[in-house]
Amino acid sequence: MNGNVVLSTAVIIVIGVIAIAIALAITQGVFRHLQRKRADILAVFLRRLISVFIVIIGIVAIYTAINGFNPVWTAVILGLAALAVGVVFAAQGMLKDLLGGVLICIYKPFEIGDRITLEDGTTGIVKDITMRHVALVGLDTETFVVPNSRLNEMKITNYSYHRDNRSAKFNFYVALNSDMEKTLRVVREAIISSPLSIPGKEKDGKTDYAPVYFMAYEVTGFRVATTVYFPANVATEELISDINLRVNKALAENGIEVPYPYLNVVDKSRG
Repeated sequence: MNGNVVLSTAVIIVIGVIAIAIALAITQGVFRHLQRKRADILAVFLRRLISVFIVIIGIVAIYTAINGFNPVWTAVILGLAALAVGVVFAAQGMLKDLLGGVLICIYKPFEIGDRITLEDGTTGIVKDITMRHVALVGLDTETFVVPNSRLNEMKITNYSYHRDNRSAKFNFYVALNSDMEKTLRVVREAIISSPLSIPGKEKDGKTDYAPVYFMAYEVTGFRVATTVYFPANVATEELISDINLRVNKALAENGIEVPYPYLNVVDKSRG
């Protein structure tokens, strides 16, 4: 290579790298703007996929420009192509995961922010998807990384599917001598006071907190029940703990006894 060819090659490479960087920045900016409006799983996946294509196309464009100056690059590219073929055959798992990601985006069994449980019991909120895996954040902020191909083969329970909120059923027990009207009111007020509960019971075109019902006479007391609605991004365990704590505290403050099993022991050996 003479000096002019080396200089021209360097200029092409610099311009190509800058063009790739600008294209990547524009792509990231556009998708960040889209994701602020809605965290759509397709947008997250496409952002990653398009970024890879931009890099590949940029490298090919740089090669095409350089090839006109020096045919030696043809041999280099052919060698890289042979290497790429070998990598493809050695990385079939990667291609399987990529196809799995495409299928997830097409059929959308879940979205970013959905709370799901996998067939193996793994539970978490969907936080991210790449070309290889989906990231779930669990209750204790641990992160589960699940390959896309495995997700397509597993049964998935989606607690947020096409819904803006979820619900959980609660049963509470009070002593047989309890004032039931007061009990129903106290339990409902405790549920409404929770920052995690939301109106979800629909009636006459309006939404409200669900009523608390007197359900049954039990051996040790009365059973009352209700349904609590909460946002899809709230962990079920977090809601259950908060509601139980609030109801337990409210019952105690209002003098409503919670029944518990007890045993009377009679000693007949004494007269």
